[in-house]
Amino acid sequence: MFFAGLNDVVFKRYSSKDRSRGMYVLGIGVIWTVLQAGTFWLKGTPFTLDSTTLLFGLSAGIFLTLSNLLLIESLTHINVSLGSTIYRLNTIGVILLSVIFLGETIGLFKWAGIMTGIFGVLLLYQKSHFHGEGRTFLLFFFVAIVASIFRATYGVITKGGILQQADPEMMLLLISSCWIIGGGLYAIGREGRFRFTRKKMIYSFLSGLLVYLIVNCLMSAVKVGEASIVIPVANMSFVIALILSVGLRMEALTLRKSIAILCAALSIFLLSQVVNNDEGLHSLAEGKIRSCISSQVKNF
Repeated sequence: MFFAGLNDVVFKRYSSKDRSRGMYVLGIGVIWTVLQAGTFWLKGTPFTLDSTTLLFGLSAGIFLTLSNLLLIESLTHINVSLGSTIYRLNTIGVILLSVIFLGETIGLFKWAGIMTGIFGVLLLYQKSHFHGEGRTFLLFFFVAIVASIFRATYGVITKGGILQQADPEMMLLLISSCWIIGGGLYAIGREGRFRFTRKKMIYSFLSGLLVYLIVNCLMSAVKVGEASIVIPVANMSFVIALILSVGLRMEALTLRKSIAILCAALSIFLLSQVVNNDEGLHSLAEGKIRSCISSQVKNF
């Protein structure tokens, strides 16, 4: 939770100036891939790749790469508390997409969680009073929503991959590799520049390390703790992002913002109450730990 919240603040710091988002994501992908490959080597994990793992790993990697690129872009014009909260409430998108593609149902707790989360985001929504700036804010507000939807799609694809017996650890390596390719293509095609600077390398190293720590801390947590506890705690990272951003004087803490954060936290709590009753998760009985790991990698 702490590492994810810290990474959101680093994203905001990086995006506050005119720097290449693509090169940043490429650099993060390089650091994460190197660290993840090193972990494979130290653990003696075999590098085996089947067609199912390749298909789902690359598909998930594409959506996760796009979601993070859009998140970084959105933080250019919206504060970190709003961007981080919208992004972490992708659980709502996961539930809605799971209903459509995985045949799951929406019960009372899910509906309550969805409505509470939406209310929290609306409380955080405070666009500029100036006409031109207001339209820019609105644009990047929706960019953050699209980023959250893409991350939710990533979560559903990952869950579907595990249902099809894809290897979650190899999927992680494929996903990190997608950051390298996706970041490079974004830098060349969207931004028209492909150059590393000292600042970009420092930020890329820091975020790459944080992403690696997020993923592997989640792996360790779900192995020794209850998923119904670990998952909601990990999803609360937007609270850490708010505390850090206020402490660094990147934004001010208001009563309205505090209520909004509490609503978002309550939303995640309500949505987590249905984990043990979800038929989709019951079908993963023997692979519970691996499923939780894969479905929660989306938290970064």
